[in-house]
Amino acid sequence: MKRLLSLLILSLLLTPGLLRAQAPTLVESSGWLETAYVRWSPVAGAQSYNVYYTGQGLVNQKLDDQLIRNYGTFYRADALGLQPGTYTLKVAPVIGGVEGTPTTTPTLTVLPQDRTGFAFNGGRVPGAYTATGTLKPNAVVLYITQNSKNTVSLNVTGATTNPCVGLQTILDGFKKGRDARPLVVRLVGNITDLSYMLNGDIVVENNNFASSYITVEGVGNDAVANGWGIRIKGASNVEVRNIGTMNCDSDEGDNIGLQQDNDYIWVHNCDFFYGHAGSAADQVKGDGALDCKKSTYVTFSYNHFWDSGKSNLLGLSENTTQGLYITYHHNWYDHSDSRHPRVRFYSAHVYNNYYDGNAKYGAGSTEGSSVFMESNYFRNCKYPMLTSMQGTDVYNPATQRNDYTNMPIFSNEDGGTIKAFDNFMTGQTRFVPYGATGFPNPTVDFDAYVVTSRTQTVPATVTSAYGANAYNNFDTNSAVMYAYTPDNPTAARDNAMLYGGRVKGGDFQWTFNNAVDDVSSAVNLPLQTALVNYTGGLVSVQGDAAPPTGGGTGGGGTGGGTSTSGMVHNFTVSGTTSTFYTITGNLSTSQGTVTYYGQTLTQCLKMESTTNIAFTTTAPAILTLVFNTAFSGTVKIDNVNQMVSGGVYSTTLPAGAHQIAKGTTANLYYLSTSYNPTAARSQAELALKLYPNPATDEVTVAWTSRQAFAIYSVTGSLLKTGVTNQPLNLKDLKPGLYLIQLRDEDGYLRASRLLKQ
Repeated sequence: MKRLLSLLILSLLLTPGLLRAQAPTLVESSGWLETAYVRWSPVAGAQSYNVYYTGQGLVNQKLDDQLIRNYGTFYRADALGLQPGTYTLKVAPVIGGVEGTPTTTPTLTVLPQDRTGFAFNGGRVPGAYTATGTLKPNAVVLYITQNSKNTVSLNVTGATTNPCVGLQTILDGFKKGRDARPLVVRLVGNITDLSYMLNGDIVVENNNFASSYITVEGVGNDAVANGWGIRIKGASNVEVRNIGTMNCDSDEGDNIGLQQDNDYIWVHNCDFFYGHAGSAADQVKGDGALDCKKSTYVTFSYNHFWDSGKSNLLGLSENTTQGLYITYHHNWYDHSDSRHPRVRFYSAHVYNNYYDGNAKYGAGSTEGSSVFMESNYFRNCKYPMLTSMQGTDVYNPATQRNDYTNMPIFSNEDGGTIKAFDNFMTGQTRFVPYGATGFPNPTVDFDAYVVTSRTQTVPATVTSAYGANAYNNFDTNSAVMYAYTPDNPTAARDNAMLYGGRVKGGDFQWTFNNAVDDVSSAVNLPLQTALVNYTGGLVSVQGDAAPPTGGGTGGGGTGGGTSTSGMVHNFTVSGTTSTFYTITGNLSTSQGTVTYYGQTLTQCLKMESTTNIAFTTTAPAILTLVFNTAFSGTVKIDNVNQMVSGGVYSTTLPAGAHQIAKGTTANLYYLSTSYNPTAARSQAELALKLYPNPATDEVTVAWTSRQAFAIYSVTGSLLKTGVTNQPLNLKDLKPGLYLIQLRDEDGYLRASRLLKQ
């Protein structure tokens, strides 16, 4: 009887469509800045999930598959591009191709982004989103995963060769400045170096095309550019947001850098971590975190700098103080050392930032720059504000005299001027306001000109000790300055901590020791080790099985010597040329765009009366056809009409010769034929390898790649989830027989039995 029961349960596990569909159990849901997300526990037998959002006049809007991700013990979906307001998210499991019972979140409040600063001068809205948070019309969305980063493709107007394949090749196409479609590049999970980069960076350019808008953003709380930088040059209307940057080792060395000739750039809600050490002594934590050179109308806001050595260099060799405008607001300088910012030439509005335990200095002004420091919160920032070659920058506390040779803290260049208003400071070592009593020569050796109202101007008679540079009062010039409402310093601190960095603070957490880290600028070795070893918790992305590329590049065998070369065919990449299929018919690039497994498909084969695809399989196989997303109709396979719904059709084929022809008029973008491993392998070969088995305290499920698995009771109840190739604690399970289920990279179900002692 026990043997019969075990066989019955195993049969049930191997037939997911027979599992009773239970409604997902929600773990967490929340609104955020023009996004919302939901997390839920895995549903037994679910092959996938559909997630919908409703709100602001929209009902049951389905999320793209790539926004739905598996983290082993839970799933997560993020809805992006939401207009501020209230929403609900609905999660439905898909079992045997049929939606099961859904679960809906409580009402979630979605907040607006803070679009303030010089980047929005003249009504510009950098990036591919509108001022209300939704995608701009005709926007193109690319999903970049670890699997698709080198194979994602897109036809770009003006590109040298189309389609452009790989992220940097696509961006190279936009470099021409001829494609006016808004572009959104969405990073999903931990992305390491791409096969084609520019000296270790992904470079964004569009020839300053005023009609081009580009956003590079992360999905959720764990998108990471790991080991590479983002460089922007010759670009207009670019937005970078919600990305963690770490371990950068590019030639330029900046996590994110505005290199030259940029305008209307907005970088916000990013996490900046250590880069690799450079050759200079001040590069032990990497080079610049977020630098800006030869660019204007820029806003850097709500970023989180984690012990960065050099946070924000601003200016290099511009050699003019005219027309250079930038805003820094609500950034969290979390134990970072210096350059918050370090300014040459620019007119910089620096307000509502949180300076949190900074070992070297806060902001510094050189080379005639005008810096308005407003309503910032300084906690244990050693030197909150410095002006080059005067005041605290050159003061030697041991001798109580200026030392222009040995003591310049941050620069030996000519000075600029800092105007300061309503800043809160505590724990600083020294700060000298203009004309303050108790300091030597404070009308010459001052750090900042402190005003009593925002609208107060700095007199032209107040100049820097070196260079005799005066403040230009840009902030009171209505022809230059924008409208804004600053927080008071305490509220600014709270908002920078609440909203700074990625969604809900990101997936990487670290607690600094203020007693040590407030005063030390040395590398935090445990933090550095954690960053170097970071991999993230993402297990898989829905719709991201990373099939092999088409066009005859082929792949390895599946066992028994059966070749798979050319069995995946992408009409965008390969047209009608194939080593596996004989294709007759007409191609078109005007029938719309389809996204499938992270690939953007722009060219199709028109299914007409003269169209024919012939091929021969040497073993039982699975055929998949991809049409326009909304297509419902028929396709003729081996002279029998088959119904297609939702744009994708899949069926099993016996060994032998096959033909695909027109059923109803349609457009075919992609097809694949894969040999079914279950047809040639025994049940013993399909079983998972468990060790130890029987087990007592823990078990490891061995598999060829990192995959999620589930443990079920003999009655079919989901008990635990885990990840292959690493131990799973079993102490909370009673002794007895359990079933383990895993769905492999090709979608096939693997199962085995576990005996817990």
